[in-house]
Amino acid sequence: MTKKVHVIGSGISSLSAASFLGKSGYEVQIFEKNSTIGGRARQFETAGFTFDMGPSWYWMPDVFEKFYQQFGYTAADFYELKRLDPSYRVYWPDHSYTNVPANMTQLEEWFESLEPGSAKNLKAFLKDAAYKYKVGMEDLVYKPSLSLTEFIDSRVLGGLFKMHLFSSFSSFIRKYFKHPKILSLLEFPVLFLGAMPNETPALYSLMNYADIQLGTWYPMKGMHEFIKAFAQIAQEQGVKIQTSANVERIVIENGKATGTIVNGEFHAADIVISGADYAHTDQKLLQNNANYSDAYWQKRTMAPSSLLFYVGVNKKLENLEHHNLFFDESLNEHGKTIYKNPSWPDKPLFYMSVPSLTDSTVAPAGSENLFFLIPLAPDLEDDEATREKYFDILVERLKNLTGNDIKDHIVFKKSFCVSDFKNDYNAFKGNAYGLANTLLQTAILKPRMQHKKVKNLFYTGQLTVPGPGVPPSIVSGEVVAKQIISKNF
Repeated sequence: MTKKVHVIGSGISSLSAASFLGKSGYEVQIFEKNSTIGGRARQFETAGFTFDMGPSWYWMPDVFEKFYQQFGYTAADFYELKRLDPSYRVYWPDHSYTNVPANMTQLEEWFESLEPGSAKNLKAFLKDAAYKYKVGMEDLVYKPSLSLTEFIDSRVLGGLFKMHLFSSFSSFIRKYFKHPKILSLLEFPVLFLGAMPNETPALYSLMNYADIQLGTWYPMKGMHEFIKAFAQIAQEQGVKIQTSANVERIVIENGKATGTIVNGEFHAADIVISGADYAHTDQKLLQNNANYSDAYWQKRTMAPSSLLFYVGVNKKLENLEHHNLFFDESLNEHGKTIYKNPSWPDKPLFYMSVPSLTDSTVAPAGSENLFFLIPLAPDLEDDEATREKYFDILVERLKNLTGNDIKDHIVFKKSFCVSDFKNDYNAFKGNAYGLANTLLQTAILKPRMQHKKVKNLFYTGQLTVPGPGVPPSIVSGEVVAKQIISKNF
């Protein structure tokens, strides 16, 4: 008899898991509470603009490619992938900026101009980062992390000693470099992992390999193109996707998940996978059968939330790149408001994407598509007045640093913040990036992928193994699916 699997949510990890299970002969049904698929990688269109709502960086193209190839495809079968050069622009405290080149020789020249001898050190640093990436992305991330015995393997165990798990990223890179701009450039990618560099294991220098060696890419027509690709693959494996389908409860009987209640109706299943927010699943969907207590979740170190703005302007902008990092204020001071004293920052760092500079299809002729992001502490109170205050700050800083005055040219604006992450994604404390990747929340110390007592209940996504980000979420879906298949659930 074909076994029925219910997958809660249609984010990238859910689509990944569903695809592998469908391919192996399971009858898979995805239930998505929102009206469109993709989770945080949703997209919306208005007034001729196409806005990606979440992820805007396409890194680790090899992870996408590995997924596609297991279903007989390549990325090129679904979308045109363009490498950005420069990869991104960084604005500094002295109000100068650097266009970070995709070309390695040019990047080495920039390093050398700031710090003599640093080009040689960059090569050594990247050699170490390449090793971490290879071991990390080929071995460690594909472990379900249900037992320590998974890591008792000569290659993995030997690799752990070379991965600098017990050194901080911040102290590790200072063994190679001293110039503040170089340090800021190298520390930037780990901010996606949800912790300050001095609290992130040096293992994550593998992110610098992903940034510098593998490059920053963009799928033409928008980031949502990979969601469409994953959904197509899932449906080709027989997976059914139902939107506007709110899972209200996972039904547990005699220690077994027997199905889900969706929009008030019971649907039977043999296996349930929650790609929804893990804490929400525990606290709301499982009621008295939670895998972890409320106290456990309150003690977790969460990655930041964000204040986002989707903005359309009826003019072309100058002196900007596709990706722009405004590091003209203190990272340390902003970081304190996220991790030490949760509060709204006085002088926020922010990120701005202008995809219409690369892709004319995402904005009307003569217009630009803008995406702003300010990282914030989770669970802050946000209201319209606060959002408007920070939008005014962003517009003024943009004008002062780039010469682009957009105030009188805005034809569309939408904000998205902590309360929206809670409402749209049931995100614990309104987090945007899951759990922070601290040492005590790595591998087997993350929330388990399989329920400790309800053995046919599984979890996938950024709050479990291997962690936050689109590529890790792709892997998370594959790992949970193959765990189910290998154990013949």
